[in-house]
Amino acid sequence: MHVLDHRKALAITPLFRLAFRPLFLAGALLALLSIPLWLAAFSGSISDWQPAGGWLGWHRHELLFGFGLAIIAGFVLTAVQTWTGRPGISGKPLAALALVWLLARVAWLANAPWPLLVVLELAFPLAVAALMGINLWRVRQTRNYPIVVVLLLLTMADGVSLYGLLEGHEGWQRQGALSGIWLVAAMMSLIGGRVIPFFTQRGLGRVDAASTWPWLDWLLLIGSAAVALLFAAGPALSPNAWVGLLFAVLGGGHLIRLVRWHDRALWRVPLLWSLHLAYGWLAVACLGMALWHFGVALNPSLAMHCLTIGAIGGLVLAMIARVTLGHTGRALQPPPGMTLAFILINLACLSRVALTPFFLMPALWLAGVCWALAFALYVWRYGPMLLRTRVDGHPG
Repeated sequence: MHVLDHRKALAITPLFRLAFRPLFLAGALLALLSIPLWLAAFSGSISDWQPAGGWLGWHRHELLFGFGLAIIAGFVLTAVQTWTGRPGISGKPLAALALVWLLARVAWLANAPWPLLVVLELAFPLAVAALMGINLWRVRQTRNYPIVVVLLLLTMADGVSLYGLLEGHEGWQRQGALSGIWLVAAMMSLIGGRVIPFFTQRGLGRVDAASTWPWLDWLLLIGSAAVALLFAAGPALSPNAWVGLLFAVLGGGHLIRLVRWHDRALWRVPLLWSLHLAYGWLAVACLGMALWHFGVALNPSLAMHCLTIGAIGGLVLAMIARVTLGHTGRALQPPPGMTLAFILINLACLSRVALTPFFLMPALWLAGVCWALAFALYVWRYGPMLLRTRVDGHPG
């Protein structure tokens, strides 16, 4: 980097030097605040205030297209700098992007006029997809084009969800949200399939990471995207043996990956076992959905919460904990309290899945408290890192 470029980078407020800083912090804060707010509304404590689409629609939407997309955007817009060798978004453009995300969240809660809400909501994922696509295209890095495709599909799912809320059609809103959740699962399969074995190799000091099987990588990516489209179109909304077979194949494929990645030593390293447990919840979610589609008397909501809490929530927490350390120039040792945070996110999933059929409200509140505390620990321990300069003096 030229001296002038280095000085310009250092002149930028630390929070806006790379995308992971504002978007990880914003996503974690939304995760921390949104679940207690939803549980308060669900229990009837909030009765005279309704966000756009009602509380159930807000809950479905914001934890996916608010929290989930913020973290995905923070990760890919930071990683693209490494992938392409080109500078990532920073400074005022990054601040503007983060502001659009924030205004969309406020617009949902304030029940803003629909035209304004639609523009704010769709502008963020479209901007992220465009930034990724342009950077990748300039260096013709075709390997990461699927990320742009998934981002565009997520934008379409968000649009379907918005259309359902706009038209008062709960079915469309639900289909858009379910489609979006499985598109996030596709992104987990794509990115997790690369970074989990690599992080495991580096974290344990092994010479080689587990070799990739391209056929399995493509099967899991395309299969997850196909499930998302089946939810959007409708066939996956009711028991269907063919859809069940697809879910069984996906669950088996994820389990194969976990077996190939496994190393007994990883259970001594919180930054590693948290990743593997989160990916394990993805396999459980697929197998649970397979059982439901095969006619087993199982509430599909339980399988979906294995995905949303255990897999997505768990992988997000594990990834942002590691990525933040690396990109702020710190040793890959989580600060005090983060091991507890990883335990809490898994307890949240266990409570929501295993206890709610028997103790609905106590189990929901236990799950909500565990989830909120997990992300509160991240904000407490990592917030100062995100707001300050790197410890090694690098401008990132």
